[in-house]
Amino acid sequence: MKILQLHNRYQIIGGEEGVVHAEKALLESHGHQVHLLEVTNDNLVGVKAKLDAAIGAIYSQASKRQVFAKLRSFKPDLVHVHNFFPLLSPSVYDACQEAGIPVVQTLHNYRLICPKAMLFREGQVCEVCVGKSVAIAGIRSGCYRASRSQTAAVAAMLAYHQWRGTWRNRVTVYIALTEFQKQKLIAGGIPEHKIQVKCNFVEMPDLVPVPREDYILFVGRLAEEKGVIDLIAAYRECQNFSQELPHLKIVGDGPLKSELMAQVKELGLTDRITFLGRQNKLQVLSLMQRSSLLVFPSIWYEGFPLTLAEAFACGLPAIVPNLGSMAEIVTPGVTGFHFITRDAKDLARVIQAAIADKVLLQKCSIQARTAYEENYTAEINYNKLLQIYYQALGSKSAINSGA
Repeated sequence: MKILQLHNRYQIIGGEEGVVHAEKALLESHGHQVHLLEVTNDNLVGVKAKLDAAIGAIYSQASKRQVFAKLRSFKPDLVHVHNFFPLLSPSVYDACQEAGIPVVQTLHNYRLICPKAMLFREGQVCEVCVGKSVAIAGIRSGCYRASRSQTAAVAAMLAYHQWRGTWRNRVTVYIALTEFQKQKLIAGGIPEHKIQVKCNFVEMPDLVPVPREDYILFVGRLAEEKGVIDLIAAYRECQNFSQELPHLKIVGDGPLKSELMAQVKELGLTDRITFLGRQNKLQVLSLMQRSSLLVFPSIWYEGFPLTLAEAFACGLPAIVPNLGSMAEIVTPGVTGFHFITRDAKDLARVIQAAIADKVLLQKCSIQARTAYEENYTAEINYNKLLQIYYQALGSKSAINSGA
C-alpha cells in the first residue's frame, strides 16, 4: 500500500511528532511505501506572521496545489493527515477529493471543536464553544495564543468548514485516540459513523529488569495544564500526615520550572522533591523501571499521553485524576489509581495509600505491563491502523461503484 502522510509540525516538538514518525517507520517495516509531506511552523515569528498564518489556515490554495502535485507524482492509495493547522489548512482535503483519494485524519487534540484545541481556558476545562456554529466565547477570551484576532481567524476557519460540510464530507475516516475523545468530537458535530478509536503506541527497547526504589515520578512539560502545581501542593498537604510521602523526582522542562523550584525551596521540600530537568527516552525509561509510582496530575482532558503507555510498558502503575482520557486509560486498582481532579489533599491521600499497600502495588505493576502488551504495542497498533485504512479504501470503492 502507498500512503501519503501530511503533517504540520509545531515549533515546540512534542509527542504528536513522535507518533507521526513512529507510524511511518511501523508501516515501512511492514513493506508499505510511505511519503511524509511535512511543513513547519518555525518561521512563524512575530505578530504579523502569526496572524497571516491564522488567516491562511482558513484555506490555503498554495497548500492545495502542493498536495495535489504530490498526489500526481506519488500516486498514493490513501492520504493520512495528522495535522493540517495552520499552514496546510483544510484545503488539502479538497486536493484529495478531486484526486479521488480517501483521507484518514488522526485527531491528536480537539482542534475541530475548540479554537485552542485543548478544551481548556483560564486554568479550567472549558466546553463553552463545543457544538456552537461560531466560537464567540473563545474569541472574547482570546483562547488561541492569548490573541482575540488570531482566535477569531481560527474560529472563522472552524465555522466556515462546518458550514461548508468539510468535516462531514471530505474526510473518509477519523481516528480518535480514546473513547472519551470520540464522545467529545461527536458532541462537537463530527459524524459518529466516521470515527474509529485507535490509541497511540510505544516501541520499547530491550530492558534489563531492575529492583524498584522508593520514589515516585512525574514526567511531563512543566506547564499549568500538566498539574504539577497540584502535585507539589500535595506534598505541602502531606506535612499534616503522620507518614511522609516518598521522594518525588520531576522530569521535564517548561515555563513554570523556575517558579516551581522556588516554591519547593520556600516550602522546605528540597529534601523531598528533586528536579531532574529534561531527560532522553532511555533515561526516562530507566527512571520508570526503578520508580514505584508515576503521578500524572494533568488538569485538562489530554489526548493520549504517551507517558502513560511508557509507564505501563515498564510495569509502572500510574496515579491520574478522574478526568478525561486519563481516567479511561488507567483503571483504578488494576493499572493504577484515581484522585479527585485538582484536589491536592486527595492526591496526597491516594499516593500515601498506594505506597502503603505493597501487595496491591505489585499486582498493579503486573497488570500495567499486561495492559501494555494487550493494547499499546507496535504490532497491535499496526493491525488496527490497517483495519482503518481498509475501511477508508472500502468507502472509496463504495463511492466509485455508486453504492
